[in-house]
Amino acid sequence: MESCCVCVMTTDIPQLLFSTVLSFSLSQAMCQNLGDLNLAGPLKDMNFSIPEGAGVRPIYQFTSESPVIFRATGEKDGIIDIVPKTGMLYLNGSLDWETKAVHRLQVECLDENGDVVKGPYTVTIYVEDINDNPPKFDQPTYTGVVRQNSRAGKPFMYVHATDLDDPTTPHAQLTYSILHHFPNPYSEMLFQIDSETGAISPSKTGSYYLDPQKQDTFTLVVTVKDMAGMTTNAFTSSADVIINVKESLWKAPATIYIQENSTKTHPVNISQVHSNEADVIYELYEKEKLARLPFSIDQNGVIYVTEPLDREEKDAYSFYAVTKDTVGELVDKPLQIHVIVKDINDNPPVCENALTIFEVQENEGGGSTIGTLHATDMDEKDTLNSRLKFNIESQVPAVPTSSMFFVQQDTGTLQLRGHSLNKRIAANYTLKVMVTDADFQTICEVQVHVIDINDQIPIFEKSDYHNVTVAESIPVGTVILEIQATDMDEPGTGSSYIIYQVEEGDPNNKFIIETDPETNRGFVKINKALDFETAKVHNLVINATNPEPLVSGVQYNASSRTLFKVFVTNEDEPPIFQKHVYTANVSEDIPVNTLLVKVEAYDPEGNTVRYSLEGDVKKWLKIDSTTGNIYTASTLDREYKEVYKVDVVASETNNAAQRSKIPFVLHLKDVNDNPPQLVTDYPTFFCHPLRGGEKALIQATDVDEYVFFPTITFSLGDDTDTRNNWEISKVNYTYAYLSPKHSNFEEKVYVVPVIINDNGKPPLENKVNLEVKVCQCSSEKSCFIKLQHENSKPSVGQAVGILLGVLLVIGAIIGGVFFHMKYKQKNEKKSQQKDVKDQTECEVLNK
Repeated sequence: MESCCVCVMTTDIPQLLFSTVLSFSLSQAMCQNLGDLNLAGPLKDMNFSIPEGAGVRPIYQFTSESPVIFRATGEKDGIIDIVPKTGMLYLNGSLDWETKAVHRLQVECLDENGDVVKGPYTVTIYVEDINDNPPKFDQPTYTGVVRQNSRAGKPFMYVHATDLDDPTTPHAQLTYSILHHFPNPYSEMLFQIDSETGAISPSKTGSYYLDPQKQDTFTLVVTVKDMAGMTTNAFTSSADVIINVKESLWKAPATIYIQENSTKTHPVNISQVHSNEADVIYELYEKEKLARLPFSIDQNGVIYVTEPLDREEKDAYSFYAVTKDTVGELVDKPLQIHVIVKDINDNPPVCENALTIFEVQENEGGGSTIGTLHATDMDEKDTLNSRLKFNIESQVPAVPTSSMFFVQQDTGTLQLRGHSLNKRIAANYTLKVMVTDADFQTICEVQVHVIDINDQIPIFEKSDYHNVTVAESIPVGTVILEIQATDMDEPGTGSSYIIYQVEEGDPNNKFIIETDPETNRGFVKINKALDFETAKVHNLVINATNPEPLVSGVQYNASSRTLFKVFVTNEDEPPIFQKHVYTANVSEDIPVNTLLVKVEAYDPEGNTVRYSLEGDVKKWLKIDSTTGNIYTASTLDREYKEVYKVDVVASETNNAAQRSKIPFVLHLKDVNDNPPQLVTDYPTFFCHPLRGGEKALIQATDVDEYVFFPTITFSLGDDTDTRNNWEISKVNYTYAYLSPKHSNFEEKVYVVPVIINDNGKPPLENKVNLEVKVCQCSSEKSCFIKLQHENSKPSVGQAVGILLGVLLVIGAIIGGVFFHMKYKQKNEKKSQQKDVKDQTECEVLNK
């Protein structure tokens, strides 16, 4: 761009000098600032944005096709002007956003006579703010007061700073922070500041630890930074904040005691709390979720009880006083309020039971405890209001004296005085017991039932029931005798109920005696099977006793005993084995005639016993009929039967009908005596033509017993043909894959020798010729079987059968036709007769 020169003619030397300097400055500015910018054009409305503090510089050069003089008017403020001859709009100084943010000018063109030939046009210059002003606090030092236990995050004071830069830009966006904290006795600061608002509040640590007794003054160095604190080129200012810590006004009152059932006019003032903040809203909050909370609080923090309280309904209350601001946020930490309801004597004693019944034996001595009468009082426990006293008011009947009983004043324990009770004089007593507290009294009713004592023994009606004879085969449970004893004690009690027992003569408990609870009659029964050979006679001594102990000085005697003999008759009984079952465990390969077990039986009458076997379906066993020795009679096979059961019979030699039978169980242990076998449940085949990669799954089994499972190995025969055409690979313990080695197989059946070995001891081997088909396959991947069509003539028998069948069919058809015709003729005849009858009836009606 060419340099712009401004020629000014004047006789004023200073003005000339100024114009020369200005022209030079503009020329330099244009050369420096207009190098690549399009800063020239015709006169029109225009807007410009120029940073403040930029100094002398051109703004824009207006142009005209004809010589004119340019003139600028408006808010030039001595800084903005235009060169009349050239139309160069320029700054002759620095703009200041803080002084004026917008300058509005009018630019027009004049001819040589001073007349306006173009314009005026509006030119607006917007001053762009730069960050040239540091933020400044409103005051160099701030002072604030915070209360002990103030809520964390609740502001108690504010600091404020201003910045003269454009507030719509980051230049005037301020952030606050605490630079220093004096003193700072904890790892965390006791105060915090809101970075945007400058609000200062206690931190969580401060809310807990602030205590004027320990430290009542703190100094904070608070900084403010512009540029939103996002750059190191921001300006920073600081101010001191002096904080005085005061004792908290927000304290929980001591436990409040309120007497129940107060007659004062409610609500009643019971306490008051004071917030650390002004203009708060006081509320009560309870956690117990009561149907109603009988307390309230007013806006001065005064707590009231709103109604009389009943200690027996609820003896204590716990709730919280809270303060909130106008938007419902908590101001102070909740205070827990405790209220204890004080008891008054407003409840009478109450008998635990409407009627209390005690039982006492008639022989109880003086001072014996009969029982304890229980009563309660709803007033506060362990106070004089609930202390109870007991006293007997009356006794009915008053025999043999009116003071048969005594009650302990403070416990309610009822005792006998020096007189023993006698049921024959009085079976029951009724007592009225007065129970009192300091102000009230209640009558409790007590009944004392006198229980008969066991001072009478059972007496048998007979001292000897002589004898009875029974067969040794008599069934268990059979009643062989009825006995009777009587007891004069009170019926239906343990003192009169009789227990019969065999005292002597029955060491093996062959007999049992049951008592009828209504009549005390005893029934002697067989409890275990009798045995003539063991005991031919049982001499029994039977006693009768009560479940209730006898009183001191009374004992059972001969009257409570009786005698009885049982004679047992002999019967011919079958032999008896020494054991209920015989067993043997042997290997399946033991030789024939091996002794397995010896069974033994004896005959109670001493007769000779013979032995035999039943159920030996495989004829594996034999028994010596005299000695009872059981031997193997043939080869055993575990694979057929692992547990073989037969019955051993012992019978009398002279009477085979007298016989007994017990089982003999033979457990066979396996030996490896079976080679593995191929499973041939399904054919082995390959689809023709082979494409390569085919595999057929083959399986082998072993019937011998293994601890876990058999391990079978597969291999092919050694002939060259087999090795060249086939290969075999293991899948798992009992499966393998057979695969062709090539695809050049014809459609036919191939015989593949497969060798399979088990892992028994000793191992066994089996060579199997496996038939493998190579065949055309159907869509279901199975061999396709072609039907064979044969041309043949029927035999003579077949021809005769066919001829007879045809004749029978023809005869059936002819018979059916004949039957149908006869049936049709019969129906036609009936129809004609009906028509005649109908015609006759019509004629009668017409007459």
